[in-house]
Amino acid sequence: MAKPQVVVAPVLMSKLSVNAPEFYPSSYSSNYTESYEDGCEDYPTLSEYVQDFLNHLTEQPGSFETEIEQFAETLNGWVTTDDALQELVELIYQQATSIPNFSYMGARLCNYLSHHLTISPQSGNFRQLLLQRCRTEYEVKDQAAKGDEVTRKRFHAFVLFLGELYLNLEIKGTNGQVTRADILQVGLRELLNALFSNPMDDNLICAVKLLKLTGSVLEDAWKEKGKTDMEEIIQRIENVVLDANCSRDVKQMLLKLVELRSSNWGRVHAASTYREATPENDPNYFMNEPTFYTSDGVPFTAADPDYQEKYQELLEREDFFPDYEENGTDLSGGGDPYLDDIDDEMDPEIEEAYEKFCLESERKRKQ
Repeated sequence: MAKPQVVVAPVLMSKLSVNAPEFYPSSYSSNYTESYEDGCEDYPTLSEYVQDFLNHLTEQPGSFETEIEQFAETLNGWVTTDDALQELVELIYQQATSIPNFSYMGARLCNYLSHHLTISPQSGNFRQLLLQRCRTEYEVKDQAAKGDEVTRKRFHAFVLFLGELYLNLEIKGTNGQVTRADILQVGLRELLNALFSNPMDDNLICAVKLLKLTGSVLEDAWKEKGKTDMEEIIQRIENVVLDANCSRDVKQMLLKLVELRSSNWGRVHAASTYREATPENDPNYFMNEPTFYTSDGVPFTAADPDYQEKYQELLEREDFFPDYEENGTDLSGGGDPYLDDIDDEMDPEIEEAYEKFCLESERKRKQ
């Protein structure tokens, strides 16, 4: 069987966004959908099938959830050799590092395939080959960080893709526990060193993007291990702001990043530990307490110092005069001419409004 030719996603120098419809031929989406529904029969090579799917995800990232399962099943029937697996890894890596805004989707795709591709040759499974491919770029980080503009741009794309991989690539242990790849954590730390060691504007901007993306997760992981790596990074940023010849805008970005980190990366802490409300610790403790009235018509609540005495008097009065309400009103109807003249029936408008109120209350209670 002839080895399929690798077709790498080209870096297109166009004023159009790759997410714009104009980036693709007008018949792209319909052609892809028709071919995809028929499986991979209409594609002469693996690379064309995979590249078409990657372009489809770039244009319609929302289709990931509905189409990734069938894509993986098709790959399991096609990727049956070491060479085919290597080719698949390269195609995804190139798309994730050469197409703007595909690094996150590429990392999600890599995570899914690492758990659902069945092939596991001696050269390594999908995840192992992917990490080996990333290591190739990682080993030239120092040269890339000080290279020409094109080299640095390619290096920055790799750095941000590795950050997405660190957040999205799940490693499942033998006991079913899911963790992140520690090797990527170490790699990101060294990549930050390379960027700050060459404090050109675009390198520093890349470092800011990476820390905004992964800073909170990295710091939590380092703290769990008792490491102070984030403190060292922040100190290095402050030194760059003071000493480096970077632009004013970049220095402002770095200071904003330090501010973000000082606010715990913008994360909001839960409210303080719940304490049961008491009159001593809650000034509004008695706010919703009912109001009672003494026999003289003087109001009192549970907040009054002599509440217990007054309330006991109220209870005793009710025992002796069961026809009295708590506020002292006589309910016996003992000859009050005003009360006697009141009709027991409601006004029709009031009755209708009351019925609507009851129905609305019942509806809300059932929701």
